[in-house]
Amino acid sequence: MTLLIDTIHEIRSCLQQYKTRTLMTLFGLVWGTISLVVLLAFGFGLKGAMSKNMHGMGEGLVILFGGRTGMPFEGFTRGRVIQFREEDAALLQKEIANIATITPEYRRWSVPIRKDDKVFNANIGGVDVAYGEMRHQIPQPGGRWIDNLDLKERRRIAFIGDKLKNFLFGEQDPAVGKTIFIQDSPFLIIGVLKKKVQNYSYGMRDEESVFIPSTTFQSLYGHTHLSNLVYKMHDPNLTEATKKQLYQVLGKKYKFDPRDDQAFSIWDTSEMDKFIFYFTLGFNLFMALIGAMTLMVGGIGLANMMYVAVQERTKEIGIRRAVGATRQAILLQFLMESLLIVLTGAAIGIILSFLLIKAIGLLPFEDFVGDPKLSWPIALAAVALLSSIGLLVGFFPARKAANSEIIDSLRYSK
Repeated sequence: MTLLIDTIHEIRSCLQQYKTRTLMTLFGLVWGTISLVVLLAFGFGLKGAMSKNMHGMGEGLVILFGGRTGMPFEGFTRGRVIQFREEDAALLQKEIANIATITPEYRRWSVPIRKDDKVFNANIGGVDVAYGEMRHQIPQPGGRWIDNLDLKERRRIAFIGDKLKNFLFGEQDPAVGKTIFIQDSPFLIIGVLKKKVQNYSYGMRDEESVFIPSTTFQSLYGHTHLSNLVYKMHDPNLTEATKKQLYQVLGKKYKFDPRDDQAFSIWDTSEMDKFIFYFTLGFNLFMALIGAMTLMVGGIGLANMMYVAVQERTKEIGIRRAVGATRQAILLQFLMESLLIVLTGAAIGIILSFLLIKAIGLLPFEDFVGDPKLSWPIALAAVALLSSIGLLVGFFPARKAANSEIIDSLRYSK
């Protein structure tokens, strides 16, 4: 223990003797640590932002749209229009075991929504109870989503987007319990959408839309065909098998070839999740490569410093060897010097990275770059990498010092 303390004191004394050189080397190591930790923090923050923006519409959703047949089948010509009906939701739920939840959706575009003298052309959706949870229609405090009684009684109630509410009522008015006119029909507002980030949609954004019970929509507009169906699966890994079943079940009902992929279209939003995963994986690997290269530059600086230190302290090494210091002791001292510089640089770099990430997190860029956070596994990996670099680049100068012959060292003169 005493030997270790003496060695540490000796190392500190040697480093203080070369303050400028030590500080310059430390700067390179600190900068390398900050580069690696902060760049990867932003990389993971970006992944979170992209995933959040994608899932503003809902998680793991698949949307079915009607189409036109592209193949003749059983005497029917190609080009027939395929439009879904509300009972198709129950049919698919019954026939396809992997469908966990499915909901029908009616749509009407650019409908005038009026409050006093303010008019906004919005998208009207006729939906049911399950649609709210599936599509992340979360109401602000004091409001609610559509329920079964609203559907049963065909109530003229509306759940509106937050941006639409702000346009019609202003930001301060909660609007719940107030009346708006959809064209010339009065509707009572039962809920306002809680603000969310939604970068993807298959129509107008939810923040500018109005949702009413599907039964009310039918009685108001007389639609018999759906705009689309929305469903979620029990097991997303069975996507392709589920698609084949969809074509078989709907092909049997609407008389088209199950191989006809033009009869209706499918938008599987989980495909975007895969894109986000691989894109951010590549991005983070690129960031890690840049950070690692910066660390290597710092390591080269450390190696140069240690070689110069060995050369300048050759006489000192000879005297120590002459009074009984072993080769192992000389080797250990120079390795510890190298490791001490590396660990000091890593500690300073991690502290500065933490402060920098916190400071950047206070800026209003979360919707674009996410919320960067210090990843302790990455920080520990950076320390481990730096330690490896320190031991590697410090070993060769240390071995040179340890293998010096006593007589040659004592002859050395500056």
